[in-house]
Amino acid sequence: MVQAIGRIQMTTATTAPSGVQTDAADGRLMPSAASGPLQPLVRIFALSVAFLGFTYILNAYFVYWLRWPGVFDLLGTVGLFGIEAPKKPLGGDTLFAFLQVALYAVTLLLIVYYVTRTRSRTLYSDAQRLSAIGAFVARAAFWAVLLVGLTDAIISFLRVEGFLVSIIGKSLAQDLGRSAFRGQFVHIPIILASVVIAAVTRTIGFVWLTLLVVVAELQIVILRFIFSYEQAFMADLVRFWYAALFLFASAYTLLHEGHVRVDVLYAGFGPRKRAWVNTFGSVFLGALVCWIVLTMGLANKFSIISGPLLTFEVSQSGFGLYVKYLLAGFLLVFAITMLLEFMASLLSNVGVLLREKDAPQSTGEEDAHF
Repeated sequence: MVQAIGRIQMTTATTAPSGVQTDAADGRLMPSAASGPLQPLVRIFALSVAFLGFTYILNAYFVYWLRWPGVFDLLGTVGLFGIEAPKKPLGGDTLFAFLQVALYAVTLLLIVYYVTRTRSRTLYSDAQRLSAIGAFVARAAFWAVLLVGLTDAIISFLRVEGFLVSIIGKSLAQDLGRSAFRGQFVHIPIILASVVIAAVTRTIGFVWLTLLVVVAELQIVILRFIFSYEQAFMADLVRFWYAALFLFASAYTLLHEGHVRVDVLYAGFGPRKRAWVNTFGSVFLGALVCWIVLTMGLANKFSIISGPLLTFEVSQSGFGLYVKYLLAGFLLVFAITMLLEFMASLLSNVGVLLREKDAPQSTGEEDAHF
């Protein structure tokens, strides 16, 4: 009996790869005790850096689109951190300012609660979850640029050829000639529908987007040199899809180690030395650049991202596509997906340093997300 009980106890704490224990009750990987308090602290840090990016974007929406006062106006009103008080008193908007500050606090509290409630999760499992979220954002963006590009090209073609009035009437045709109307009542519904499509599909379609760029460029060549026909929206569509391809695929390329490395030493490093390099690079280079894009791009209503989005900026090419403002939004998709992937890289590489798992190896598991 004693021997049988001993065998049962041994099976409930079977050692998994490199210091990770497997809980026989549910098969989850449990971090080794050697990681101590460092493991949950790393999880809190990585998840906070990633998800506060979403909170920052949401607060920018509150400030620039809903005209809420903002965190800095509240800090200036109460005289904290040497921030100047706003020229216009907050008045009845004080509650909104407190809600914006509380949003950051709630984000951090939820992350701490999640980490404390899921101590059995490894760093690598959290890394996979961050990659999955980034993949969802990229999928939604892919479907958005695909559907918006095709829809806007059709509208522009009908306008330039004079068919739009006879199909939908003069009043609606004039409205579609205004960028704000087309953005709010055509593009935004399509973008929302793209989020739904991304939730039910499991592929990103970078290959298909590449093919579409080639086809769009090919039809320009054929129509220009064979039929002597060319319109501004045709070139706009190529640029629209081409920009999306490079910016949306960046996180996917980072996940698969596809970015070009200009290094002398890294290639000769072992797994642990590479993990150290990737850990510091993810925090001090990768995540820092992503946050610079977010903060500089949304610094005020005239910034490089918020300015075009607020005004539904379009190109000056006559009857071209009305999507120039969305190109600024591409930077948000780029920054947030890369931020998620850099934090996923941080978690995975710290997991290697804490010996929670074997050295990274290409198993194809990433393809389940991207």
